[in-house]
Amino acid sequence: MAAPRWRERLFALFFLAHVPLTALIDSQPLLPAGLLPPALTELLQWYATTFRDPLMLQPPAWFKAFIYCEALLQLPFFPIAAYAFLKGSCRWIRTPAIIYSTHVATTLVAILAHILFHDFSGPEQLGPQTQRERLMLLSVYMPYLLIPLLILYTMLYNPHYNHVEKRKRK
Repeated sequence: MAAPRWRERLFALFFLAHVPLTALIDSQPLLPAGLLPPALTELLQWYATTFRDPLMLQPPAWFKAFIYCEALLQLPFFPIAAYAFLKGSCRWIRTPAIIYSTHVATTLVAILAHILFHDFSGPEQLGPQTQRERLMLLSVYMPYLLIPLLILYTMLYNPHYNHVEKRKRK
């Protein structure tokens, strides 16, 4: 039994959308100022101000490490995963998808905990000031936890991806 096509299409869309987002938006804190067109830096500024996301404008070292992982390890994987899920029924994507989804889910736990529990009350803190602002910022990050968890669930429990071949006896 193959994985439901809607799920594979969702995964493909998720990975396709990640290519420009990672290359043009998420990686900005790692790039020298002035390298990207002003429109892209203004877009990041707008996002960070609107959703009160301090991680993108004032990233702590641990968050920069996550961005490096995204840019150097995950970005090359995105088109491969998009291809596999667009094509459908590609069992070879199982192990890389499990590695990807567990890595991302683990990083998102730290990010979500920071958003929920960090004290953003300092005068130079851009972060969320109210519970509503924290929940709004959480809503931005939650799909990046939930979809990888759905990928993990699919890879582990869908009979198509979790197929064990029976060996013939001699």
